[in-house]
Amino acid sequence: MDNQMNRMKELVRRLNEAGKAYYQEDREIMSNREYDRLYDELLALEKDMKLVLADSPTAHVGYEAVDSLPKETHDSPMLSLDKTKERETLRSFVGNHRTLLSWKMDGLTIVLTYRNGELEKAVTRGNGIVGEVVTNNAKVFRNIPLHIPYQGDLVLRGEAVITYSEFEKINAAIEDVDAKYKNPRNLCSGSVRQLNNAVTAERNVRFYAFGLVSAPDVDFRNSREAQLRWLREQGFEIVEYRVVTAESLDDAMDYFAGQIARNDFPSDGLVALYDDISYGESLGRTAKFPRNAFAFKWADEMKETTLLDIEWSPSRTGLINPIAVFQPVELEGTTVSRASVHNVSIVRELELGIGDTIQVYKANMIIPQIEENLTRSNHLQIPKVCPACGHEAIIRKENEVESLYCTNPDCVAKKIKSFTLFTSRDAMNIEGLSEATLEKFIAKGFIHDFGDIFEISVHREEIVEMEGFGEKSYQKLIESLERAKDTTPARVLYSLGISNIGLANAKVICRHFDNDLDAIRKASAEEISAIDTIGPVIAGSLVSYFENKKNIRQLDHLMSHLRIRKETVSGEQILKGKIFVVTGSVHHFANRSELKAYVEALGGKVTGSVTGKTDYLINNDTTSGSSKNKKARELGIPILSEEEFLELAKAGGEKNAD
Repeated sequence: MDNQMNRMKELVRRLNEAGKAYYQEDREIMSNREYDRLYDELLALEKDMKLVLADSPTAHVGYEAVDSLPKETHDSPMLSLDKTKERETLRSFVGNHRTLLSWKMDGLTIVLTYRNGELEKAVTRGNGIVGEVVTNNAKVFRNIPLHIPYQGDLVLRGEAVITYSEFEKINAAIEDVDAKYKNPRNLCSGSVRQLNNAVTAERNVRFYAFGLVSAPDVDFRNSREAQLRWLREQGFEIVEYRVVTAESLDDAMDYFAGQIARNDFPSDGLVALYDDISYGESLGRTAKFPRNAFAFKWADEMKETTLLDIEWSPSRTGLINPIAVFQPVELEGTTVSRASVHNVSIVRELELGIGDTIQVYKANMIIPQIEENLTRSNHLQIPKVCPACGHEAIIRKENEVESLYCTNPDCVAKKIKSFTLFTSRDAMNIEGLSEATLEKFIAKGFIHDFGDIFEISVHREEIVEMEGFGEKSYQKLIESLERAKDTTPARVLYSLGISNIGLANAKVICRHFDNDLDAIRKASAEEISAIDTIGPVIAGSLVSYFENKKNIRQLDHLMSHLRIRKETVSGEQILKGKIFVVTGSVHHFANRSELKAYVEALGGKVTGSVTGKTDYLINNDTTSGSSKNKKARELGIPILSEEEFLELAKAGGEKNAD
């Protein structure tokens, strides 16, 4: 009895911690599969002991919303759904009843209220009783109708989601590997709950209606399907569904199972809802679940394989992540050979050892995970040194979770962002060295400073055997490195990642010193700050960087590989002294970088933000309500299209504000 009670308390604590992290803090500390397993174990214990603890997650739904947005109580409580992974359990629920089977989307549930045809209010699910008001953010969802034909009071529910393609695009634009979002659901939750809806608008959030709560004067002929069709007529995108009975359930489920790998939106299962409204409502509800609906979660395809290695991958924060490398297996239609093990606690819990037989699956058919270690040799050694820098690595315990960290404040892995900048298009322009590839090279100990990148050929044999590489990719990388060796002083200066020095400032400084990097190294703060448009802050950053002997050694190492060509300034400097900001898409130039280069070739300077010192903002969408346009209007700064800018250049750099 005592053992069962202690186990219940432990399960309640762990599940509540995981639930709080997921619902309130938008982070995950355990997989969905692990949560479900522990939850089912707790249910069984409660049934056996006929006891439910006051704080049990089986007795409440979700967590209280954070205080950053106004709260509001839902008129109709939003309950969770009872769930199963067994098709026959779902078939038993469906029976002979006409049932709607639809996607269980994995985003953020939103309740919308319309009055007189206008969107009046949007509230998140929150804890099911109280949610957060996000009306301004909902108004910038990509597909939500702000005005609808129906003039009565309408309340409906749906899921806000961010597609996989949008998620990947947003993550690709984030240079800092530690700042990347973990999954579309977390990104969506953070996007919907922004205080500034300009951020929400940039994230391309979409809304899919899945249920009507109230439209009092409309006759839906007692049918949930009729409600969904009516919502579609009002302009809402609705969740995809199939009408089923027990007999036709298999065909519909087979369709959904085959479709999930092709979907661009995240989902974690299916929802079955009785079509007959009166019958469904007559069934009432339990303390936690309505009785007219049931959720189905996919039974993950499981494969046995052999653990070949554990790679310890350092990150910018110093955290060293364990990555399982195993014999490739086919899962959900794709070949997988790697899975994150997350932390030292999980490594120890699984009792891993090289050569062990492990079971792997794809969580929600997407993310590879280790389910179980069948042999549990438990002979894996946790590294005592960082694989990137060789300094001591220690285990830290936070919130009962053990993780491995590098203790070296100068660990090269912590500087991944600087390497990403160094290889970027405006810097050394090295193709084939993505952030992910750089991380792999750093983890292998191939790269310690910028010069090492140009010596990567000494690791050829290992690189061609790495996942995602091969001889062809290796040769492309070598060719790109050879091209990158021919560069300019401004690109080199910018690529060093010195604080406050962007490409435009680097070009101004290099022009002043006649493209002599050695002269720039030796220049005083007074001499640098005297340069037009270069102030004492930038000068201080530059001088401080070159006062560090380690930086000088690293620069010398880099320069030994480069062939420097000096940029020549041709044409009249008709834009000299003028400061520009460039934003939006361009038409007359290949990209914004090319337009910036043109401005600088004519003597102008390009900065990233609109300030009182800005002379012109270049934006083809001159009438948009973007933040830069608004700022320019507030300061009386002319907003030019490309055509107007080109006319300005021809006119000698003078144009009056409107």
